[in-house]
Amino acid sequence: MALFANLGNYKNFGLLVMRAGLGVMMILHGLPALQGGPAAWRETGQAMGHLHIYFFPVFWGFMSAVTMTVGGLFCILGLWFRLVCILMVINFAVAAASHFAAGESILKASHAIELVFAFFGLIFLGAGSISVDKS
Repeated sequence: MALFANLGNYKNFGLLVMRAGLGVMMILHGLPALQGGPAAWRETGQAMGHLHIYFFPVFWGFMSAVTMTVGGLFCILGLWFRLVCILMVINFAVAAASHFAAGESILKASHAIELVFAFFGLIFLGAGSISVDKS
């Protein structure tokens, strides 16, 4: 269709829009978790038990909150983008596993699963040329 023929010229802008949207949402989700303190971090970190990792739940919860908050900022900037995407994939794969281990349906885990696919795809696409790394 002629109307959409030239949109391929704006793929770096499209990547910027995706990075900004996902990054802002990650910050909005991660900042309250980061501010929740050790009790909230322990609760989040206990999800690692579903992967048979039972030690340091406060550390794992803190790292999850930092990944979402700082990773969201780096996602927006396009800084260390592929590394951030790998960490997000791990973070949300654990979240999805946690939903399934709790006996919840795929509909409850769908948000985490969708983010796994989104960030996994972005690993291959990269941040684009409108980024701090300009990769």
